[in-house]
Amino acid sequence: MKIGELAKLTGLTASRIRFYEASGLIRAVDRTANGYRDYPYEAVSMLGIITSAQSAGFSLDEIRRLLPINRESGWQHEQLLEAIQRKVVEIEALQQRLEENKAQLLKAAESIRNRPEDLSCLDRAQWVLDRIHAEGTVSTPDSKASKRRRSSST
Repeated sequence: MKIGELAKLTGLTASRIRFYEASGLIRAVDRTANGYRDYPYEAVSMLGIITSAQSAGFSLDEIRRLLPINRESGWQHEQLLEAIQRKVVEIEALQQRLEENKAQLLKAAESIRNRPEDLSCLDRAQWVLDRIHAEGTVSTPDSKASKRRRSSST
């Protein structure tokens, strides 16, 4: 199949398909006598796997290492399973950081809404920061280190 048809079937641009080919993610294809690329139908599913893996957070290097080197070797199931499990752990850590960020932002918004009006602008800003830090929603490297020092000294 020609690259235009492959692009329509996959929803990818022809340039993206050529990029994946040049990057070694899909097999280089033969060219017809007139110079057109001739892709096998399996390229549709392979491109679907690549784009799904990218959407799930895998880098192109990670994808390249996980794809079967050739048709005969097939998938390295154990490596694939381990990579998926590592990605799930990364996503869970990211979700935790996002939850912490969300809590920090919500506390900041609440503190700004409830700030005292009788303070100067600079003092109000400090008051808001003090509320945020007092609630422990800000986890800076310094605050984590001081928490470790406090817990190790007790």
